[in-house]
Amino acid sequence: MAGNSKRKGAMRKTGTKKGAVVGSGGQKSKGLEGKGPTPRATIRPGHPQQRKAAMAAKQQQQRRASKDKPVAELVAGLRANVPTTALYVQIGIDADERVTEAVRMAADRGVSVLEVSKPELDRLTNGALHQGLSLQMPPFEYAHPDELLSLAKESAEPGLLVALDGVTDPRNLGAVIRSAAAFGANGVLLPQRRSAGITAVAWRTSAGAAAKIPVAIATNLTRTLRQYAAEGMMIVGLDADGSITVDQLSLATSPLVVVVGSEGRGLGRLVREACDETVSIPMSAGVDSLNASVAAGVVLAEVSRRRRVAGRI
Repeated sequence: MAGNSKRKGAMRKTGTKKGAVVGSGGQKSKGLEGKGPTPRATIRPGHPQQRKAAMAAKQQQQRRASKDKPVAELVAGLRANVPTTALYVQIGIDADERVTEAVRMAADRGVSVLEVSKPELDRLTNGALHQGLSLQMPPFEYAHPDELLSLAKESAEPGLLVALDGVTDPRNLGAVIRSAAAFGANGVLLPQRRSAGITAVAWRTSAGAAAKIPVAIATNLTRTLRQYAAEGMMIVGLDADGSITVDQLSLATSPLVVVVGSEGRGLGRLVREACDETVSIPMSAGVDSLNASVAAGVVLAEVSRRRRVAGRI
């Protein structure tokens, strides 16, 4: 019956003969008090405009932190003779000393210098920070994973391959390729997804080693590693919680695949399960981990050392 509500907070209005009715739950006028003006969307936590503003602020901070870095890397790439088919220059860019040097070096090497608009340069660089300059590399010719296996099996010494799992920084990739070439690896294997590729930065960091050692891409890294294992390769993964330390790596003298994980998450679960052993690097207290490329260099150096010792026995 109207006026006889049983809901929680219902109250009887004085001066009436009706029963309980829906009321303010005892808050009365307090329930009507305002909470002040609504904050602007850009500072309201969780609002899309606030997230957009935070992202813009972060990108601006990154641009300040990396000022001159793209131009410096581009000039260094030209000095390192990174394979280049064209140098794109944004129309209207300020011709400072580094820009002038980049254009001069490209011309000296016979590299085409092309002027393009900023929107076009943004498209060519996939929106990356370019500061008005970009190098175009010819498509890198990746090997097939089976080619790496053949090279490892035909090697005079036990085969040695390096696989990367989730390494997305091209500098780390270039440094790993350089270490792999220095310590006698037969090739480097990359996953198709979540991995850096051979860019101008990776090429320059490899100090030209990318031209001396084959790099292959696996559609499915775990499946390829298991295929290698079935062909007699031992699979060893670098892991902070490894089952052995690098100085216990007795598998070093066997046909070997060294798997390097990302600095953040390390080895993926399925990749770790495909490993015969996981190896850690002893470090001083207070140091959590090494850069992925540094860790790879440490393990590859130990593998090379053990193989030299075994060859003298």
